[in-house]
Amino acid sequence: MDFLNLIWLFFVVSSLTPLLQQRVLEGRRLRLLRHLEKQRSSRVILLVHRQEAVRLLGIPVARYIDIEDSEQVLRAIRLTPPDLPIDLVLHTPGGLVLAAEQIARALIRHRAPCASSSPITRCPAGRSWRWPPTRS
Repeated sequence: MDFLNLIWLFFVVSSLTPLLQQRVLEGRRLRLLRHLEKQRSSRVILLVHRQEAVRLLGIPVARYIDIEDSEQVLRAIRLTPPDLPIDLVLHTPGGLVLAAEQIARALIRHRAPCASSSPITRCPAGRSWRWPPTRS
């Protein structure tokens, strides 16, 4: 290999590394969710608002806001079997009252016990919950 091929290979690997890191992070989050579901014998649903960074050669190039859509949360609640408890983890700065009301109504209609929690002090729709959640 000559010098130009090494530089080309370096840039290809450097451009693919952030994508691979993102996939590994998503896999870790999914494994943690599955572990919580087994531990609590329930369906764990997340509503998370987080800031992600894309890095090139270790330097942050771009930042973007990633929010798990409230429609996905509603769909997950609807697809959960009626006899399976739900643990909803809310990790957002709040703001969307309509989405919060829709999620609350969906949880009320769910027959099994539901618990909600927020691991941060600022909570969606001004509501305060404690971690670990207690079943109602």
